[in-house]
Amino acid sequence: MIIEDKEFGEVIVRKSALTSGVRFSVSTSGRLQMSVPTYTSTFLAKRFLGQNRELIREKLPLKDPSSQRARDAKKKILMKKAREYLPYRLEYFAKLYGYQYDKVRLSHAGTRWGSCSSNRTISLNIGLMQVPEPLRDYVILHELAHLNHMDHSREFWAEVKSHDPRYKSHREKLKNFSPGV
Repeated sequence: MIIEDKEFGEVIVRKSALTSGVRFSVSTSGRLQMSVPTYTSTFLAKRFLGQNRELIREKLPLKDPSSQRARDAKKKILMKKAREYLPYRLEYFAKLYGYQYDKVRLSHAGTRWGSCSSNRTISLNIGLMQVPEPLRDYVILHELAHLNHMDHSREFWAEVKSHDPRYKSHREKLKNFSPGV
């Protein structure tokens, strides 16, 4: 549930059977988040919010509500671009180098550019749309190599190098960017 608040903007309210009281935190988007018991009404959630404004202001590093909206808009644009580009680029390299994966997933994780799971699902971060193409390609090739090596062994890096001889440079340059949106 989302509560609109004049001061805090959109407040995310999460109901949980495991929660016995009200807890405030900051979501990954910078929004105020409340965890409340499942039986809590919207009225009560708003009341708890009102009663704890001063504490929230003092204790939580909240972002300006207008920056939340800007981030949401940016995320939406990046997701659209990523859907149009990343699955096709992944498929291109997979066919080129003879890899087979089962599924591609787009994410907006704050710390990872991509991942490859043992069930052959490759996840790619929409933040890749903000980096130069050679770095995007490096991440895609890196994740494809994980289909054969689920570690970062010498064999893994040799495989990455066989597809991207400049992988060390690309890896280093990627550190200048953040996967978070």
